[in-house]
Amino acid sequence: MGEGFLRGKSHPPSTITFYEDRGFQGRHYECSSDHSNLQPYFSRCNSIRVDSGCWMLYEQPNFQGPQYFLRRGDYPDYQQWMGLSDSIRSCRLIPHTSSHRLRIYEREDYRGQMVEITEDCSSLHDRFHFSEIHSFNVLEGWWVLYELPNYRGRQYLLRPGDYRRYHDWGATNARVGSLRRAVDFY
Repeated sequence: MGEGFLRGKSHPPSTITFYEDRGFQGRHYECSSDHSNLQPYFSRCNSIRVDSGCWMLYEQPNFQGPQYFLRRGDYPDYQQWMGLSDSIRSCRLIPHTSSHRLRIYEREDYRGQMVEITEDCSSLHDRFHFSEIHSFNVLEGWWVLYELPNYRGRQYLLRPGDYRRYHDWGATNARVGSLRRAVDFY
């Protein structure tokens, strides 16, 4: 089974367990930190249990490909985390932060109208009337950006830093629907 396949072990502060089969069955791998390549530990991922912390999962190694935000809870099949397939190849533990603040800009390179937010926003268009958003400056905390309103569609992790154009957060267009603070509770 290998070193990562654990049973009955007490959990460190933040843990996630990947299962090859639905309903928390089959081979499994427990993880408590960032992992750039999960391929050696399981061939497919059909269910996940997050004991604590917030995580971003990636369909490809090295934190690439479609992303999925998970917080504490049970995910008995990949549709529960909005997965498009049973492929999970890397994961990132999102550090806990007590404050969240980000600036949204209508145009690339921090041009155009700017709005600063500190709370989740289920519809950026309804709240700010931007047809597109082309840059972000994440001042505090980690955020999850969703392509569609109401926290749906493709997801992108925004860490503290500069995102001068949509390519910087991994998107293929400037369509942005909603933003959520990456926290373990709502």
